[in-house]
Amino acid sequence: MPHLPLALISTVVLLLHAAGVIAAIHALMHTRTPQGAVAWVFGLVLLPYFTLLPYLFLGSKHFSGYVELHHSRLARLRQLDDPAELALSAQYPPHTGAQRYQGISKMLGVPFLSGHRLRLLVNGTASFDAIFTAIAGAEHYVLVQFFIIHDDELGRRLQAALLERAAAGVGVHVLYDGVGSHDLPSSYTAILRAGGVQIHQFATRRWRNRFQLNFRNHRKVVVVDGWRGFVGGLNVGDEYLGRKPPLAPWRDTHMELQGPAVADLQLAFDENWHWITGQPLSLLPPRPSAGQATSLIAATGPADAQETCSLFFVQAIHAARHRLWLTTPYLVPDSAVNAALQLAVFRGVDVRILIPAIPDHRTVFLASTLYAHESVRAGIRVFRYQPGFTHQKVLLIDDDTAAVGSMNLDNRSLRLNFEITALNIDTAFAAEVEQMLRADFEQAVEIDTTDYDRLHNLYRVLIHVARLFSPVL
Repeated sequence: MPHLPLALISTVVLLLHAAGVIAAIHALMHTRTPQGAVAWVFGLVLLPYFTLLPYLFLGSKHFSGYVELHHSRLARLRQLDDPAELALSAQYPPHTGAQRYQGISKMLGVPFLSGHRLRLLVNGTASFDAIFTAIAGAEHYVLVQFFIIHDDELGRRLQAALLERAAAGVGVHVLYDGVGSHDLPSSYTAILRAGGVQIHQFATRRWRNRFQLNFRNHRKVVVVDGWRGFVGGLNVGDEYLGRKPPLAPWRDTHMELQGPAVADLQLAFDENWHWITGQPLSLLPPRPSAGQATSLIAATGPADAQETCSLFFVQAIHAARHRLWLTTPYLVPDSAVNAALQLAVFRGVDVRILIPAIPDHRTVFLASTLYAHESVRAGIRVFRYQPGFTHQKVLLIDDDTAAVGSMNLDNRSLRLNFEITALNIDTAFAAEVEQMLRADFEQAVEIDTTDYDRLHNLYRVLIHVARLFSPVL
């Protein structure tokens, strides 16, 4: 009997090491980069007691289960050589400038289409005023999807708006991310369901993929009656209106579009809805619009065959001829995006990046700090926004192209999250975005090539350590 605990401990240790070896083989075969594979293999073989559990949650790069649904629907609904798609492209021929981005169109199976009216929405008040006005005018249905919904003043305002439309007989469908909205009380959703709103949590866990907690649905989408769509960086919470110091004032950007690309916003929502409920939605086609802008909806995620979000940035950066301005709260690019940015500098492109001066997540802020200093040494101009926290995800290319959406420049967005962005070719809209970004840069401080040398030695160590966690930030 005295030897039983020791024997039991030995058996457990042996089983853990055996499980570690099996997991290491899986990591060797499936991890994206050689560096990641080496880290996982050594950790799983030598220290399975500490690495097995994290690997269960962090080791997968594809959202199994969802992949089959995504690929089957993509093949059935969005083929560029489909007669219906060809007719749509003939009806709404894209701007000639769209040819620079055909790699994105081919990769996603989504066409560039003209005929759009665009509206830039700067910050939370303008964005949610427009969204609530659109919801109040809904006659058939409202689709709402956010990463975060809080039960605060703004959240209750959304709740009341959706209940009012549901009471009027409008179909209301809501998705929210289970992790992003982890503190949303069940009473909030119960009130909506009791009022006729169909609301569901986007969850990645099922019996066959119950450990896939690392994937998030980071999309922010609102569609009203199939013809008005909204996309951007804002979630539903008082902090997004700048009401929660120390991150106030909160700087963010959304946009509204009307035109044929709204169908692709609907498709992205419908696919997520189908995954959760098992039932597709019956949605209206978008109304013809009097606009002239060319747009494409880039919906990316961990069910894609390629790393589409990373490739989206790479193609967009390579398309820049003389200017590339981007804003992101998290500057943790992968090697492909980093190389594309540096090559743009060598081509003579004016590359500027706007990032926050204060953190909302400490580790990613530290890692972003190191990437910022390295970018500056490579000739990229990096600015820290001073008035508050900048959360916007905006890309301005040359004088005709602007993208607004949910994509951050970090590994989570590039590989693990469901994201969505509108890529727009229109000189008038691009001019509005330029004016907005110029105002932002005027309220920012540019990082100098000598700033790194002035950092405290301990802080330098911290930012290098933080970068080690880049694959999971």
